[in-house]
Amino acid sequence: MSPNLATVLAAAEALSAEEQRELIDLLLAGLEDGQTDDGSPALTEAWRQEIRRRSAEYEAGQSETVTWQEVKTRWQARRNAGG
Repeated sequence: MSPNLATVLAAAEALSAEEQRELIDLLLAGLEDGQTDDGSPALTEAWRQEIRRRSAEYEAGQSETVTWQEVKTRWQARRNAGG
């Protein structure tokens, strides 16, 4: 991760959940032609709705969360198992 991106991420993580959703919406709205700079597809409206739904579940304490370290550990275990 670049230093600039790390700085932006840290600032975004300090925002309230509502401000984070607004930031996501603004960033998505700024994407031109439906693709990101690397050519991958931008998020569809369906994914935006899913992000909002999951955020609401998180805020209501209805979802399990794991640390980024745990995600990486699980991914590495699956990768090592050939999955």
